[in-house]
Amino acid sequence: MDRIRTALIGCGKVADTHAQALQSLPESEFVAVYDTDLARAEAFAERYHIRAYSDLQEMLRHSNAQMASICTPHPTHPELAVACALAGVHPLVEKPLAADLKGCDRAIAAADAAGVKLGVVSQRRSYPPVLRMKQAIEAGKIGRPILGALVVMGWRDAAYYRMDSWRGKWSTEGGGVMINQTTHQIDLFQWFMGPIAELFGYWANLNHPTIEVDDSVVGVVRFKNGALGSILLSNSQKPGFYAKIHVHGENGASVGVQTDGGSPFVSGVTQAVDPPFNDIWTVPGEEVLLGQWQSEDRALCESLNIMTYYHRLQIKDFLRAIIEDRAPAVDGREGRKLVEIFCAVYRSQRDRQPAKFPLDATIGSEDFDGRLASQPQV
Repeated sequence: MDRIRTALIGCGKVADTHAQALQSLPESEFVAVYDTDLARAEAFAERYHIRAYSDLQEMLRHSNAQMASICTPHPTHPELAVACALAGVHPLVEKPLAADLKGCDRAIAAADAAGVKLGVVSQRRSYPPVLRMKQAIEAGKIGRPILGALVVMGWRDAAYYRMDSWRGKWSTEGGGVMINQTTHQIDLFQWFMGPIAELFGYWANLNHPTIEVDDSVVGVVRFKNGALGSILLSNSQKPGFYAKIHVHGENGASVGVQTDGGSPFVSGVTQAVDPPFNDIWTVPGEEVLLGQWQSEDRALCESLNIMTYYHRLQIKDFLRAIIEDRAPAVDGREGRKLVEIFCAVYRSQRDRQPAKFPLDATIGSEDFDGRLASQPQV
């Protein structure tokens, strides 16, 4: 079998999840790790019997890596993806692709110019109840989607933000509840509902006074197909309730998924999570299947580690995409759609009007799409 020489960039909390996949997948020959902290890189490398680097260019030149997983804080993703592309290395970037659209476009353009694959991690797309929803929508079982609702009621305490020095700051995290804790759910929402025409949103920091970034978001969406949608996101509900996405169709049928119970897990920290499951399903003739599916999905999650298994699936797909010279399951342009949504919320609050899609990547760069503008007074 063809094997791809693989490397890891960044030794943070999600790095072990990537490393375990890169070391065990038959498509991968795991050879190197890079981190700005050499001691941390060496400790990581010793666990996986690979070589450590504290100079990225040296790793790209001398490791002969062909693919690299990028597991660093969000604002650094574009420059690292560009460096990989320039070296002919295929980058797989942890979510999100960038903290703004200019960063996305830089990474996409560099990958296109170099002829390398660019992937973005969105492993929840492979959850069985999520795929069940996607397939039902695409098969027309609910007719045209006409109404969508995304609700995430999570919790992050002060200890969470003290885990790493980059958390909770505009310059080093890039944002809050949208850019870190609910990126997967926002991605699924647009994946189910389709292209957006315009979005009106508000964000705030309501009960996390020690951080700079948002902990709460509300939004109203009009989709290009005429459908409507709502977004409600929070890190302020102790101890965290759920993350749910519901899609309602023109024929009156509805489908839904709870992707997370409680607060979304923290890679490398959380020890156990609730299984994802379809929480509503009124497709004609299939209503009676809901209980069966819930039992099957619960049993599946008891047989595997949900916090690593679906990462492994996506990393395997990315490696197969390189070997087979095809597009990965989630490429750079698909990953950009998520970034466009959270940038639209920031711009909408700043401008006090709906953000029209597609967004111009160059507008708003002076104040980080409105993130650095003062919150409007009520």
